[in-house]
Amino acid sequence: MHKDATVVWKIGAELGEGPIWSDSLRALLFVDIRQARLHAYYPDDDQRQSWDLDEACCWLLPREGGGFVAGLLSGVAELELDDHGLRIGKRLTPIEWLPAGDRLNDAGSDSHGRLWFGSMDDAEAEVRGHLFRLDSRGLIEMDSEYHVTNGPAISPDGGTLYHNDSARQIVFAFDLDDDGELTNRREHIRLAPGAGYPDGMTCDREGGLWIALWDGGRIARYHADGSLDREVELPVSRPTSCTFGGETLERLFVTSAATGCSDEPLAGALFEIDVEIGGIATTPVILPNDSTL
Repeated sequence: MHKDATVVWKIGAELGEGPIWSDSLRALLFVDIRQARLHAYYPDDDQRQSWDLDEACCWLLPREGGGFVAGLLSGVAELELDDHGLRIGKRLTPIEWLPAGDRLNDAGSDSHGRLWFGSMDDAEAEVRGHLFRLDSRGLIEMDSEYHVTNGPAISPDGGTLYHNDSARQIVFAFDLDDDGELTNRREHIRLAPGAGYPDGMTCDREGGLWIALWDGGRIARYHADGSLDREVELPVSRPTSCTFGGETLERLFVTSAATGCSDEPLAGALFEIDVEIGGIATTPVILPNDSTL
């Protein structure tokens, strides 16, 4: 059902994360959190481009009406990326309400354009991470007591939200209703000791959940009931996230991290895997009015 992973960019990202496909740019975008850089890979003509940022960016998602929403160290902000370069726009939510030393980590949007993102202790020492929702009602804490937040991912029918506590090796599932409320929090997948840590993930159009396994050296696909379907080994030990891209969303791209992997020549590279299953288009984030922030 799949071919081996292909290296598409041997970039050596210290902490490559947050891959998304941009229809408007026809590019696979991803960030390097530790190096405060944004990268774009254009598969149509095999071109690559990178930008330095004034502060670390943890994730990027398309914005309704054009542009992007970015999770920066200083909070959520608008971001423009076009032929004129990269520009940070209006700051939407500062993170002054987070403890010192915390940062944002990983995000996704649901089918209604609501933004979901997590926070964590950057030193990964304390269990004080949260899951947040940002929509027309403003910024709301939806869950807490995470060690390392990762994900989130939404099922193709929009009725299930998956979210990781990577350090505890657990993928949680929630029932997600049309109003953006979460219920029935449950342990969906628990990885065995030594199997790796669930990092970034995405759903395919058949309901499968693809998870990058940090220190596991592979990508794994799980059925909607949480049972393991298949695994794809990678030539790196620390894959970080994955997403579907390309015109038909049938190319699975995987980011990785070079940190702590000095003996791995391909650590931090961007990979592509032919999995013969299509992904789900990312719904652009609908930002709330200023009065609700």
